[in-house]
Amino acid sequence: MKAIVFAMLLLTALSCQSQSLNQEEQVLFDLIMQYRKTKNLPPIPLSPSLTIVAQTHAHDLADNNPDQDRCNLHSWSNKGSWSACCYTDDHAKAQCMWDKPSELTSYKGNGYEISAWSSDDISASTALDLWQSSPGHHAVIINSGIWKSSWKAIGIGIYGGYALVWFGHEPDAQSKK
Repeated sequence: MKAIVFAMLLLTALSCQSQSLNQEEQVLFDLIMQYRKTKNLPPIPLSPSLTIVAQTHAHDLADNNPDQDRCNLHSWSNKGSWSACCYTDDHAKAQCMWDKPSELTSYKGNGYEISAWSSDDISASTALDLWQSSPGHHAVIINSGIWKSSWKAIGIGIYGGYALVWFGHEPDAQSKK
């Protein structure tokens, strides 16, 4: 009986994450879209699937701290319904991060993540400021350099000092038309 109650609570928690963005996540989404507009770039459709991935990852980072030692903010713990991943600065295990959307949701493409951390709760504007001042993260947001092709999906997660944005080249079949 306890297992059934736990499973129901877990499903409820995951479905709440997939329902919508919280207030600060919505602010971050809006700020990114406004910034892209200043660069004459199209808006990116909000993806329920990539939002689940972003929110799940924010919780994993805050609750389980897989970003220790050589493992950076793109790392995942072994404490969930996903494969663990120690993402290092040499990008040797990039595929373990790229696969997370299809591992956790019905999203059909790879996912690409930008992440930010603050020892206090992070605001949307602080996260965007950090990414704009980082050439690699900035390139992802504005589709420049190796990220030249357009994004068809975006997901946002903010929790416990972590801000995460996931981008995808494939449209999300779960998006409202």
